Amino acid sequence: MKRFFRVMLLGLEMVAVMLLSAAITLRIALHGHEVKIPDFSGMSMADASHAALRAGVGLHIEDRFYSTTEPVGWILSQTPAAGTTVRHGWQVRVTVSLGPQQVTVPNVVGQPVQEASSNLRRTRLELGTLAHLGAPGDPDMTLAQTPQPNAGVDQPVVNLLLSSPTRAAKGFVMPSVVGMKEIAASQWAAGMGLKVVTRTTEISAPPPADPEQPAPARAGSKAASSDSVVAAQWPESGFKASPGDVLLLTVEPSAASSPLPAPSASPSPE
Repeated sequence: MKRFFRVMLLGLEMVAVMLLSAAITLRIALHGHEVKIPDFSGMSMADASHAALRAGVGLHIEDRFYSTTEPVGWILSQTPAAGTTVRHGWQVRVTVSLGPQQVTVPNVVGQPVQEASSNLRRTRLELGTLAHLGAPGDPDMTLAQTPQPNAGVDQPVVNLLLSSPTRAAKGFVMPSVVGMKEIAASQWAAGMGLKVVTRTTEISAPPPADPEQPAPARAGSKAASSDSVVAAQWPESGFKASPGDVLLLTVEPSAASSPLPAPSASPSPE
């Protein structure tokens, strides 16, 4: 009887050793192939793929979103998070940037501010700075806009220059338009009833002082350009001007783009 119990006890011990060995072997097999996930955020897909290959994990693009901070093809987020321990060959889900969303700016010049605002909102754009300038006609009409029509923009904000009924009926004191974009200065001058002549050559002498004699267009005269800025003007700032007078603008190419705030014309004392 005692011998039987000894045999049974020996058999149980052997079974326990086998189970323990199997458990240890399984644990080693599982944990021996575990890896930690790298941080892929802010990497390009090419760099992230190399990092994933070295770490022993895979990459799966789960979604794509527009981003103003990361270029096209760069990783915005990942699941599981960086530092998580996973099995070798685990697929890490990532979200990739589509870059900034490009929106084409509509032309709202000549529209009332309410209509311009509605048209901008339909294209997912927002109203930015609203500046006013004395001009003939109805109030709150759009005289100029920044960015210019049909421009591709990253930031969804459009600034508007609006007409204001508070202006002198006859003459006004000429403000400075130097530094403004040519197209914005021309639109402002047209709103004030001035005739615009532009040229690209340097001013060597002022045109005739007689306001009744319009200055002739010179060889450098051209249509308003969206990438040129005003380098000089005649009449200069502070001179009296009236609707129908000629405004001579000397322009030069530039990448600057800030036509707002607009000049403010002061009424001319009679």
